[in-house]
This record gives sequence, structure tokens and C-alpha cells, in this order.
Amino acid sequence: MFYWLLYPLHKFSDSLSFFRVFGYVTFRMVFAAVTSLLLTYYLGPRFIRFLKKLKFGEEIRDDGPESHKLKAGTPTMGGVLIITAMSISALLWGNLSNLYFIFLWMGTLLLSAVGFWDDYQKSILKVRGGMKAKIKFLLQIIIALVISLLIIFFPSAPADNPQMTTDLFVPFLKEPLINLGFFAVPFWILIIVSTSNAVNLTDGLDGLAIGLSVIVLTTLGVFAYITGLYNITNYLLLPYYPEANETAVFLAALVGAATGFLWYNSYPAEVFMGDTGSLAIGGAVGISAILIKRELILLILGGVFVAEALSVILQVAFFKSKGRRIFKMAPLHHHYELSGWHENKVVIRFWIVGILLALLSLSSLKIV
Repeated sequence: MFYWLLYPLHKFSDSLSFFRVFGYVTFRMVFAAVTSLLLTYYLGPRFIRFLKKLKFGEEIRDDGPESHKLKAGTPTMGGVLIITAMSISALLWGNLSNLYFIFLWMGTLLLSAVGFWDDYQKSILKVRGGMKAKIKFLLQIIIALVISLLIIFFPSAPADNPQMTTDLFVPFLKEPLINLGFFAVPFWILIIVSTSNAVNLTDGLDGLAIGLSVIVLTTLGVFAYITGLYNITNYLLLPYYPEANETAVFLAALVGAATGFLWYNSYPAEVFMGDTGSLAIGGAVGISAILIKRELILLILGGVFVAEALSVILQVAFFKSKGRRIFKMAPLHHHYELSGWHENKVVIRFWIVGILLALLSLSSLKIV
């Protein structure tokens, strides 16, 4: 909104040249992050009291660690706070004429709505387990399909090479591995649905998923900013997508909101984000990676999320085929808890791994 309202003022007079800063992506990134962080911090206590009043409490797994039973009744649906603060900030600081910005925002909101309905069923309607897994999965696929088709039909690649939109790049290699063509659609659906569910599975300890999300989203924001700058991408021999760096403003707003939420979600958590937040944040990670052509970097950058999801898949598959478990409990963070690690130790160590993976991912910018 500020981009539309204030940036054009610099053209009218030299005395109004200050308003030129509203055209700078870096300026709007910083203030988008600060705005959403302050909103989350300010609204947090009021929102938590509101959730407690409505008795929006979290259900705890019966087969989980004994220490988690003390968390029963902790307010959930905190994702509403994250998405609200992010959306207000994005509305104020984003360029709303940028289609990639809109696609990312739309996908995030739609996945948040799916998560909200799941949380509502569990917390208010007392439906055990919430929404049926098949229905949730189907809704995620439909949303991912819509976003994928929009990206295909409204490409951001340079006009002289529109097929770049469906190029598949491998980390540390400067040339695309292959052009997926329309096969990009099922591949992108897989990316969006997988990341959405991976973050959801990781959200089992106080501060774990939201802290890792801040790390991943910040790194993707750096990639997004660079991907939309011709001179830098030309120097680094990276793909150039003109619309991509505006997604960095959205990611900055989401990072700010997630950081503010971490203030209340750190151990011992005063509020959980629930599926409302985790499905949305995971979806935002997947969609933004697609928009900036960093789909495969998620295997490195989101390595902790990948490990958490794989631990569940392997646990289920091995139990069905062999009748016994690989891990003491899945997802992976629970395995370490049952191995004697304190919850805080698991969270901090997973964050450290996440930071190391982020640094490794960033190193791919210049290594040929």
C-alpha cells in the first residue's frame, strides 16, 4: 500500500525525493519484518487471553512423552496471530501489483484456512484427530494445483526466455538440469504439499518448528532478493526472475511475525501455532522456493524438516512390514526426547543444525 501511495510522490518535487525509498525492496523488507514483529509482540498477550477464554486448548497425544501431558489445554490456533500480523505488514509494505507476491500470499492464506478448520474441529468440535487426513491432503493438493497453474500461466521469466519458469536448477550448479515443461505442475504440487506437512510434523516441541521456520524463511528471503536483481544474478551466474525479489518483502513480513510468535512459543510455550500456522508456513516455504527456482535447495536448507518427515514415513513403513519400530517414537524429535534429551536441548540442537544447513545453502550462491 505504501508503495502505491507514497513512492509516486518523489516524482512531483525534489523536496519529496525522500519517498523514493519506498521503491527500494531492502527498505520495505526491513520495515515489513519490524512491523509484523511488533504487531505479534503487541497482540500476543491479548490473543492468548482470548484463546483461553474460548478454551481453544491443545490435545496431547496419549502415546507421547509423559512431560507433554502437562501441556494439555495450552491455547492453540496461534497461527491466526502469525498470519494476521504478516498479512497486515504485507498489505502495508508489499507491492500489490506483483503477481508473485500475490500468489505467495494467496497460497499461504488458503493453507492457513485448511489448518484453521482442522484446529477448530479438534479444539472446539472435539473431533478426535480433527479433519480426516484424506480430506486435508486433498485440499492441500487442490491449493497447490491452483498456485502451480497460476505460476505456469503468469511466468516471471524474462520475456525473451519464458520457458525458464519451468527450468529445474540443482544446488551448486549454474545451468538448469532440465526443463520440466508442464511436468513442473505435479513436481510443484509435491513440493508444496510436502513442505506444508513437513513443518506440521516438526511442530511438536516448544519453539522447534517456528524457530526453524525463521531460519529457513530468512535464507529464502536472501535468495529471493538476489534472484530479482539482474546485475547480481548476472555476476553470480544465477537465474534471473524479475518479479522474484518482491517475494522477499512477503518473506520478511512472515519472518517478523514468526519471530514475534517465538517470544510466546518458546519453552514453556504460552501458545501453540497449531495447523493454522504450520501448514501455512510450510506452504509459504514451498511456494517461495518454486517462485525463486530453488526447489531442490529445500533438501539442504529444510534438512531438519525433511528428516522429521522421513522419520514418520520410515517408522510407519517399517512397522507395517516388519512389525517393529526404527525409532522410539516419530517424528524424530520425540525419539531424542525418549532417549533422555531435555526438550530444550532437542530444540536448540535442531536449530543449530538448521543454521548450519542455511549457511551451506547460502554457499551455493557462488560455488560453481
